[in-house]
Amino acid sequence: MNTNNMIKNYFPALTHKEFKNFWIGCMISLIGTWIQNTGQAWLVLTLTNSSFKLGIVSALQFTPVLIFSLFAGAVIDNIPKRKILLFTQTGFMILAFILCFLVLTNKVQYWHVLVLAFLLGCINTLDMPTRQSFMIELVGKEDLINAIALNSSVFNGARLIGPGVSGIMIHYFGFTLCFFLNALSFIPLIYSIYKINIKENNKFFDKKKNIMKDVKEGIRYICKNPIIYRTVIIIAIVGTFAMNYSVLIPLQAKMVLNQGSKEYGYLMSCMGAGSFIAAVFVAAKNRSGPKRLLLYFSGTAISLFLVGIGFTKSFTVSAILLFLIGIFNILFTTTANSRIQLNVCDEYRGRVMSVYSLVFTGVTPIGSIFTGYVSTKFNVPFTFILSGIVTVIFIWVLFVIPKKNSDSKTVKA
Repeated sequence: MNTNNMIKNYFPALTHKEFKNFWIGCMISLIGTWIQNTGQAWLVLTLTNSSFKLGIVSALQFTPVLIFSLFAGAVIDNIPKRKILLFTQTGFMILAFILCFLVLTNKVQYWHVLVLAFLLGCINTLDMPTRQSFMIELVGKEDLINAIALNSSVFNGARLIGPGVSGIMIHYFGFTLCFFLNALSFIPLIYSIYKINIKENNKFFDKKKNIMKDVKEGIRYICKNPIIYRTVIIIAIVGTFAMNYSVLIPLQAKMVLNQGSKEYGYLMSCMGAGSFIAAVFVAAKNRSGPKRLLLYFSGTAISLFLVGIGFTKSFTVSAILLFLIGIFNILFTTTANSRIQLNVCDEYRGRVMSVYSLVFTGVTPIGSIFTGYVSTKFNVPFTFILSGIVTVIFIWVLFVIPKKNSDSKTVKA
C-alpha cells in the first residue's frame, strides 16, 4: 500500500488540502503553546511557591470562557470563521512576545502572569469554538470524526513534545526561550489560515441579528436535543473535577515527588504520549459513530487513575498512570466532540460548539479553585483522590445507574 492510499484509507481528512495545511500549522503552533503552558506553570511556582496561586492563574485563564462563551457562539455564527482565526492567532502571538519581554528584562511579576492569562482566556473564548466548528467546513461530515481525531493527535503530540522540551529549556536556559519559541510558532499557522481558500457557508450571516436572541435560540436548541445536552452535562462534570491537569501535575511533581522542572516536563509528556497514541488509533480505526458507553467508561477510567496517583509517591508509577489517563482522556474528548458535532445542524454549530467550549474549558476556573483550595487546606494526594471519587459518583449517579434501571424496566415490560 503506497502512502497516498494509506492516507486515503486511514486518515481521509488529510486528503483535503485546506485541512492538511491547517493541521500542519496547528502542529507547529501547539508545540509552542505546550512549551509556554509548561513554562508558565513552573514560573508561577518559582515566583510564589503556592499551589493556590497557581490555581488562580489557571482560573483566570479560563474565566472569560465561562463568562463570554455563549455570546462568542452567536458571533461565530455571523462572521466568517477564517477572519476570526486570523485575529485570535495574531493575538496569541502578541501576548507570548509580551511575556517573553517581561521575563527577558527580569521585570516579570505574579500579577503580570495573571493579566496575561486573563487576556489569553478572552481570545481563547473566540478561538476554541471557532476551530471546532470550522472543521466541518474543511472536510465535510463524512470525514469529520477522522478530522477531530487528527486534531486531537496534533494537540496531544504537541503535549508529548512540548513539556519535555520546556522542562529541559527551563533547566538549562531559563524561561525566556520557552515564551519566545511559542511566539514564533504562531507564524506558520497564521500563514496557513491566510492561504485557506474555501467558500464558507454564509447563508446564516446577518449583520442585523440580535445576539441575545441568538444565544437564547442556541440554548433552546441544545435543550431540545437529548444527545447534545446529556453529552454537555457529562463533559461539565469531568472537566470540573477531573481534568485539572495544569494544576494537579505540577503539584504532584514539585510537592509530592520532590522533582524539578525536567521531571515535571516528563510527566506532562507521559500523558501526552498516551493521548497521542490513542488519538492516532481513533483516527485510523474509528469508522462508526461515537458510542455513549465509551463516554461513560472513559470518564470513569480517568477518575480511577487519578485516585491511583493520590496513593503513590513513585515517579514511575505516576508516569504510567498519567500515560493511561492520556489514553482515556482522548477516548472521552473525541467521543464527546463527535457526538455533539454529528448531531447539530449547521445553523447552530457555532453556538453549540461555544457551549461545548464553555463546559469543556469554561468550568476550569471552578475546578482550578477547587483543586488549589483542597490541596492547600489538606494535601496534594488527598486532592487527587477526592477529584477522582467525586467524578465517578456524579457519572454513575446521573448517567450509568439511571440508564441501567430504565433498560431493566424496558425488558420487563
